Amino acid sequence: MSTISPSRLYGSIQLRRNRGLAGLYLVVAAFLILYAVLFPGILSIGGFSKFTQNWFPLALVTMAQALLMLNGGITLAIGPLVSLGAVIAATTMQGALGVPGGILAVAVAGLLIGAVIGAIVTHLRLPAIIVTLAGSFIISGIALILLPRPGGFIPDWLSTVLAGHTPVAFVLLAVILMLWKAFLATPLGLGIYAAGDNPVGAFRSGVPVERVKVAAFALSGLLAALTGLFVAAQTGSGDPVIGTPFTLNSIAAAVLGGVGFLGGKGTMRGAICGSLLLSVMINVMFFLGFPPVAQYVAQGLIIVGAVAVPELLKGWRVR
Repeated sequence: MSTISPSRLYGSIQLRRNRGLAGLYLVVAAFLILYAVLFPGILSIGGFSKFTQNWFPLALVTMAQALLMLNGGITLAIGPLVSLGAVIAATTMQGALGVPGGILAVAVAGLLIGAVIGAIVTHLRLPAIIVTLAGSFIISGIALILLPRPGGFIPDWLSTVLAGHTPVAFVLLAVILMLWKAFLATPLGLGIYAAGDNPVGAFRSGVPVERVKVAAFALSGLLAALTGLFVAAQTGSGDPVIGTPFTLNSIAAAVLGGVGFLGGKGTMRGAICGSLLLSVMINVMFFLGFPPVAQYVAQGLIIVGAVAVPELLKGWRVR
């Protein structure tokens, strides 16, 4: 009986998971080339740094959304969690614990809120979309109570480090992706894909499905709250409503990256490419002089096309 070597098996699995991403990579490359032609300054260190600083928050919230979509869930609390992270950062960093205390407060808040939402969804068997919608209102209210209007304090040196003229944001994104790759090698990381693809089969195979789902929500909350910290560093203050656009944009970017709503379909690198495509697309339309209304229409048409074309091709191959 013939056996398949682990390297060949791993290669075949990666090939299957990346199927369909080649077209996405080509589209992203085309938009990047067009953007470089329209704005040659991106090829400089300063231009690249500013671009990655604008892309980084969208990439983080897309990872937060994709983490749940891979597990068969979804969250509408991404934007409010970003706002709450920004508010907590701006209201704690002037205290006795300073910047380390502020960062810790943001991280703990994101983890705890995500875990609580995940526990409600998992143990009460409630739809994630309903729980996260209700949670979004509560989180938004807390952010407004903590900071009714934009303000607070972010140290200048922190803003300079994170949002200055060096590509720190790109380095942070690379580190986070490497941590994600390492996380996938753990039982919990493997369980996210398994529970999203076939929860019954995963449970019968010994995967703690409920624990995995709670962990996915907790990690998603952590990423969203840390996004708020970065946005606060960018703007130099906290804003209780600054995260509002991120909810729908995170879903759009994940869908563009090939992540399915039913769980187990897609990759994190695809989601990151989807966020890059959405970010570049917005910049290209701006440089081409598209009015804001036309930008929204074009984004919607491109997203619908990105979802519909693969399904049409799949049906054509079946026929």
